[in-house]
This record gives sequence, C-alpha cells and structure tokens, in this order.
Amino acid sequence: MRPRIPRPLVPVALAALLTGLAVPGQAQAQDRPATGHTLPADTRFYVDPDSDAAKQAVRYMLEHDLAGATAMAKLASWPEADWFTGGTPAEVEVRARTLVRHAARTSTVPVIVAYNVPLRDCSQYSSGGAQSDAEYRAWISALARGIGKNKAVIVLEPDALANLPSDCSPDTDPTGALTAGRIADLRHGIDALEQQPNTVVYLDAGNSHWQSVGNAAKRLLDAGVEQAQGFSLNVSNFFATGPSDRYGTWVSNCLWFATKGPEYARGHTDWCASQYYSPAAPNDGQPGNSVNADDPGTWHWTDQWFQQNVGTPPTNELTHFVVDTGRNGQGAWTPPPGKYAGDPQTWCNPPGRGIGDRPTAATGTPLVDAYLWIKTVGQSDGECNRNIPGGTVDPEYGIVDPAAGAWWPEQAMTLVRNANPPLTFGPFARPRG
Repeated sequence: MRPRIPRPLVPVALAALLTGLAVPGQAQAQDRPATGHTLPADTRFYVDPDSDAAKQAVRYMLEHDLAGATAMAKLASWPEADWFTGGTPAEVEVRARTLVRHAARTSTVPVIVAYNVPLRDCSQYSSGGAQSDAEYRAWISALARGIGKNKAVIVLEPDALANLPSDCSPDTDPTGALTAGRIADLRHGIDALEQQPNTVVYLDAGNSHWQSVGNAAKRLLDAGVEQAQGFSLNVSNFFATGPSDRYGTWVSNCLWFATKGPEYARGHTDWCASQYYSPAAPNDGQPGNSVNADDPGTWHWTDQWFQQNVGTPPTNELTHFVVDTGRNGQGAWTPPPGKYAGDPQTWCNPPGRGIGDRPTAATGTPLVDAYLWIKTVGQSDGECNRNIPGGTVDPEYGIVDPAAGAWWPEQAMTLVRNANPPLTFGPFARPRG
C-alpha cells in the first residue's frame, strides 16, 4: 500500500483562517545510528495531522468559533498515542506499516498502544479484544511485522496486568486458565515486538492507586518485563505526575530487590512496602486496609522502608517507565463527601480535569523515560452513571456520556481550559509574525 504524503500538523485550511498558522516542516534529525531498545531524551514524537482535535478545530472555525478553533488547534499540535484495538492481522500490519512510515518521513517516533487482549476490561465499558489467545498472538505478531525496522514506542495492553481475568469476578476464571493465557499472551507480545530492532516496549502496570507495589512488580515479572524496556503507568487515568513517578520508582526498586538484590530477597516482591504501607497497619496491598493511598503525605513510610531495605541500586540495573500525563494536570477528582452512596467512578469522565505535562522524552526525572499523552485527550471513558441503581445519565453532566473511545468535544475543551501548565502550541507550530 503506497503511503500518503504527510500533511502539516495543523490542517492547512485552519492554519490560513487562524490569521495564518505557519507550521514549518519538521527539522531533520541529525544522522545517527539506530539506538535499538532505548528512548533517547531528544526523541520527538509523531503528531497525527488527522486527529480528532484537528478535525474539531476545522469544525469550530467553520462555525466562526475562533476561541474554540484556537484551543483545538493547540491540542492538535501535540503528539498523542495511536490506539490499535482490533482488526485482522492483515489489516493491523498494513495500518502499522503506514503509520511508522508517515512518522519516519517527519523524523518522529509514533507511540502505539496495543489494546486487543482477550477479555479486555473485564467486559466493561471498553470491552472487546481478540476472541482467543491464538487469535491475539497472530494479531500482535502482525503488528510487530508492520512496524518492522522502523522506530516506535509501544504501550502494551493497558490494564491487562492490573486487571487480570482472576480479578474480574469470582466466577470469571475459576481454574486460572484465562489468567495463565493472559500472561502467555503478554509474553508473546513482548517477544514479537522486541524482535524488531527499533521498538521500545512498555508493559502496562496500571496506576498508583491500584495494585500494591509488590503485586505490580510480581505481575510485571510474570509477564516478562525484564525482556522489555520497562512499564507504563496512569494510562487513561488522572493521578498527578509526582505521585505516579514516586510509585513507579518504588515498583522499579522492588523489581531490582526481588531479582538482583540480596540473595534472601530473591523472588520476594511480596516483601516490598507499598503505597498502602504503614508500620501500624497491615501491608497486604488492599486499599483501605492500611493508610490512604490518596494521601501521599503518608508515603514517607514507604520511602523509609525502601531506604532501609533496598538502598540505592545501580541506576543501570533499574527498570524504566513512562507516565500518561494527558489528563492529570488537575490531579484526581474527589467528589464531595456523601454525594454518592456507592462508587462514584472517579476514573470515569471526572469533571473539571485538565491536561498535564507535555509529551517529552526529556523528563529530567530518573527512571522516567517519557511523559506521554497515551489516552486520547477528549475521548470519553464510557457511559458513567456513578453507580446509581438503574441510572443511565451521568449526574455530573446531566447527559448520557458518549461511549468509551468516542470523541467528546466539550470534554476536550474542558481539558484544554484547565491545562496545567496552560496549553500552548507545540514546538513545531508557531503563529506567523
């Protein structure tokens, strides 16, 4: 399939209407040998010229909404991940090959999310995925072939480890066969993708308010993280960057402690203190059974445990990670006390959130390879009802929310408006002087 010629980062029609946005051609990267399975700090990520935000910018301009068009043009000028969620092996191979070739022409690197594992999302809002382990392995192998020798960053299966089939319900996986298949699928995915010479693979580990540090580390090891570049955190979630970095650093140290640390600790990720740890309460990894993970002010106990038991491992032996910062500029949402009797679904289209740190591989934070916008900014999380019995309307918005993955321009505008730091045009877009 002949690739199309890449277009400017902001649609030409919109650029002209916005007093002329000049979007210069991407500067050519200096020639250098392939870096292999690393992510250099000067990596520039691919910007999709046909993103939802770019299309929305054009719609707003045609409606004579200059403020809305400008906001969406700013959003469209920043790189976001491209999600691969289905299709036949032949289709995904062609799509991947087209994407990486477009990126190569602009000397940028695409971020690809592989999201097609069987029993995805425990059959909830983002349900779907391959129908069998064999089907999934053929699919992920085709994705790897499509990437080939081109550069790509891959986020492998968000939530697949943090939400194993055995976690879905007591009846979902009574024999453990589905969970074993999930682990084998992820191992196969890492193997297939790592065979490509210029891929950088991050196996998803959930977020800082989900699995305990030890549980996350064990699951990562079971699924073969040692053969990948590292792991990803906070995908599609809202937890602030600082606490996510801190949690990821604990997980990395726990991985080292249980594999390369003192002999007595080998295999004992369960000994690692977690975000739920307190000397005065059980460290069983269950939210609410010890300290409140929503309050990082209690996390000094976890820091102290790692200082005393792990120390300072060699930096080159620690596992790196990436963090999704696309929607965490205002941190997580906490509804007023007593507003909801059940689970308020704080992860699902929470109101008043904002874009966080800009995508970059120059994070300045040890072990953090990149801050990325992995979840598409402005896409819905699902039809949230805040667990009101029989409810279909989201009381936070007074409507039935768009389906998971659907573009929601009003939410996109809120995220732009509340961005922290304030959103500007990306480094390759500038107004004409």
